[in-house]
Amino acid sequence: MSASGGTKAIVAALAANLAIAVAKFVAFIFSGSSSMLAESVHSLADSGNQGLLLLGGKKAQREATPQHPFGYGRERYIYAFLVSIVLFSVGGMFAIYEGYEKIKHPHEIEAWYWPVGVLVFAIIAESFSFRTAIKESNHTRGNLTWTQFVRRAKAPELPVVLLEDLGALVGLILALVGVSLALATGDGVWDGIGTLCIGILLILIAIILAAETKSLLLGEAAGTEEVEKIEKALVDGETVTRVIHMRTLHLGPEELLVAAKIAVRHDETAAEVAAAINTAEERIRAAVPIARVIYLEPDIYDETAAAEGTNPAKSPGGH
Repeated sequence: MSASGGTKAIVAALAANLAIAVAKFVAFIFSGSSSMLAESVHSLADSGNQGLLLLGGKKAQREATPQHPFGYGRERYIYAFLVSIVLFSVGGMFAIYEGYEKIKHPHEIEAWYWPVGVLVFAIIAESFSFRTAIKESNHTRGNLTWTQFVRRAKAPELPVVLLEDLGALVGLILALVGVSLALATGDGVWDGIGTLCIGILLILIAIILAAETKSLLLGEAAGTEEVEKIEKALVDGETVTRVIHMRTLHLGPEELLVAAKIAVRHDETAAEVAAAINTAEERIRAAVPIARVIYLEPDIYDETAAAEGTNPAKSPGGH
């Protein structure tokens, strides 16, 4: 996933949310609709979230230091996780509180044309933002379903923006339904119910985002396709005869660590083994360009020891 694609989607979402937040707040002032207040806070929270994603992307570009020798690529995961917390607390919990208060103390919506007009405008603006996120995601999604894309993406920005925009669109529709029912029945409780539904929706999205970014923070391996390419690139059939044991880890969305124990022929000299390792590293980087940190350990493969091994965590046949 390209960082530029993610940045484009973030900027589009940020511009839309700032404009929508102002419009919603003006509508709340003139109408007194709790759905409008909840939605304006939601849009402000989303704007802050996009700011966090942009900040995380900038901080991740810092050069490695002796204290952080593998760089700062995971900054993007940290700020994506913060987004889920903001969405849960500021967006979801506030909307639930506001919805509960409106249900408990309902009042009629004044100047109905303000909330209805703003909601229609917001739906149009969010649709353009959502369209941009979908378009940028399609560049890297391949044959994955949208669920698979959100779950497997190593770069957090586009999945976060996709889920935020989807939540925003559904939330706007819920707000419009709540306001419409309140106007049709003259009962402000419907406005509160719409607000409550928005809060529940935001909390569900925040939980999904938190779970996915937590997995990235803990450290995820390369995808199946990348692992297969690395294994194929490692073995040349001459000096490197097989992969005994290999581990991969994403140091960031676009930086992969590869550590492997490889089998070499027992009669090779140290110079020949060193040359084979250097060549293998070149093949890996050609096959998977994001594999930037590579550690290869040569070993002699022992079929008998491998067959008798009982601990799958150990390198089979390793000495």
